[in-house]
Amino acid sequence: MGYRMIQKRLSKMGHKYSNLTIHKYMKQLGLKSITFKRKPAYIKGKAHKVFENLIKQDFTAEKKNTKWCTDFTYIHLLNGSLRYNCSILDLYDRSIVATKTTNYMTADLAIETLNEALANNKPEENLILHSDQGVQYTSKSFTEYCSNNKIIQSMSKAGCPYDNAPMESFFGKLKNEHIKHYEIKNDNHLNFLINDYVYGYYHHIRPHSALGGKTPFEARFT
Repeated sequence: MGYRMIQKRLSKMGHKYSNLTIHKYMKQLGLKSITFKRKPAYIKGKAHKVFENLIKQDFTAEKKNTKWCTDFTYIHLLNGSLRYNCSILDLYDRSIVATKTTNYMTADLAIETLNEALANNKPEENLILHSDQGVQYTSKSFTEYCSNNKIIQSMSKAGCPYDNAPMESFFGKLKNEHIKHYEIKNDNHLNFLINDYVYGYYHHIRPHSALGGKTPFEARFT
């Protein structure tokens, strides 16, 4: 968390300090904000032939549960094995409406995560769900699930992570601010860490610049 977000958080607690003052004290104490590693360059691909990009990098929504983004990421356990997380983010307030982790990156995981999000939030028809062109999201089972639930699919251009930037940003925060600081022993430990970050720190404590310094919880319910 950088000095600007610290200033906003302290202000909410009744402590009034300028950005300059906080930056000065952070420098004196040797505190630095976490920086994300730049990802390698991507090769741009052609637009998908099935689902149009309806978002077009407009990562805003006037109402909750009208525009969601989803993606997968992988996480290493201490023994070197991989686990795959699928999460869904609401563009209205950047809240995570569902997150699930399993051993394999499959269409079933995408469906289970979406099913959880629908059950917990009950959006109206014609919800837009944006993803990349991964085979999980173009699979017959997933596209039929979306169609049956009146969900409109939207897809990024192949090889263009900027088309799904909010998910890239969320996974970067999850890993850099939390996951990488632990030696993850097993699945239970990993699930605890993810839920602790998402439903604790990320939703209720961490200010978000896109929300004017509010937390996702504050933006959603106040």
